[in-house]
Amino acid sequence: MVISSSNSYSKSNSDVVKINTANNINLKRFTQNGQIQIYKSSYRGSYSSIIRDCLRNAALGRKVLLIQFMKGGVKQGIANAVKLCGNLTWVRSSNSFDLYNSEEIENNKNLKKSIHESTCELWNFCKKELLSGKNDQIILDEIFLAIEMKIIDKDDLISTLENRFISGDVILTGTGIPKDLLLMANQITELRS
Repeated sequence: MVISSSNSYSKSNSDVVKINTANNINLKRFTQNGQIQIYKSSYRGSYSSIIRDCLRNAALGRKVLLIQFMKGGVKQGIANAVKLCGNLTWVRSSNSFDLYNSEEIENNKNLKKSIHESTCELWNFCKKELLSGKNDQIILDEIFLAIEMKIIDKDDLISTLENRFISGDVILTGTGIPKDLLLMANQITELRS
């Protein structure tokens, strides 16, 4: 008997239920992680199907965390997360890149600092959630843009994904995806216009 959400497992895996001849069962904690899925597109704003699917999963009883790194307009932040279907927590940055044009951001040091700080705050929250095991699915929308803008460190994301504890999937979306992360993915989906 195997306790697993996956159809494939290693026979040498020590995280299986062992049954001895005396019918005693020795249980061990099973710590299998879900898959890493990457959705890439040549343009921003093409991930409505992912948001639809996470809403459906939440309605079916799965605990879902949706983080939108570069979307804003609602001054939401971690403290003002939106709850939908009782199981979907939707968080956007408190000060977002999308509210301004790139020239405004580059010319205003305080604005640039505020956007970077709110994005870093969101990333630190995500790291805790990925390590907590409390969610069945976590979506990190446009995290690759935050890496490209040098707000989030690529190696920090890789390390966090390697050490995550989540039985469901982690979904990453973006346009410019580093090769290191493509190699980590169990599934890569390219969305075309």
